[in-house]
Amino acid sequence: MKKLLGIIAALSLGSTPVLADPEIKNWKTAHSTGCMILRECTEGVTQIKTVDDLRELFPIVNYGGIEEEYEELLSEFNRIGIGVFVADGKYFQPLNRGVYHTVMNNFYLNADYVMDVKQLLEVTRHEGWHAAQDCMAGDIENSLIAIIHHDGYIPNKYKIRASVAYAMMQKAIPWETEAMWAGETPNVTKDALSACKADKDMWEVYPPTPMTGIWLMEQGYWDGE
Repeated sequence: MKKLLGIIAALSLGSTPVLADPEIKNWKTAHSTGCMILRECTEGVTQIKTVDDLRELFPIVNYGGIEEEYEELLSEFNRIGIGVFVADGKYFQPLNRGVYHTVMNNFYLNADYVMDVKQLLEVTRHEGWHAAQDCMAGDIENSLIAIIHHDGYIPNKYKIRASVAYAMMQKAIPWETEAMWAGETPNVTKDALSACKADKDMWEVYPPTPMTGIWLMEQGYWDGE
């Protein structure tokens, strides 16, 4: 009752009560990551829309070597409606450089790695590829992702690396193989994102794999032609 009266009193004075972030007992855990992803934890989480926004956060970093591609990536994210955030390292599990969330269509960059521009570009390409896979599954608004390229397109070394990195998550290997390749390959993520919510459907630009094609037809996204 006292809490309710306090809120009423604040409103009567023309002010809005400030809601604090939930208490996190253990940082760098799935709990803290989930709190960030669900936008329940917002302290130390800043949205960026341009390279200049990055410069404001990290003024001593020289983004010249990546600026052109990075600006184009951010422009595509903005167009599609994907939010890009830089968040304190405390929210991420160890060695996690970034995460994309298919439901809320946001992705989060670990601030601990942002000052290394090579890693920044690679993780943005990587997570951006997952956003493109989200789009390939029929609609960016759903919670699913689909493989974009056919077997044999991605160099085998990335499948080997993904198989080691995701040995405990075997089902993730095909999607992560593509994302690892995209992370290290200039402009492919930007090109894939440009096909999302464009004048053509994603699968008209990237012919679907057999399984993706079946899914798209079953869900009524594609007529198979």
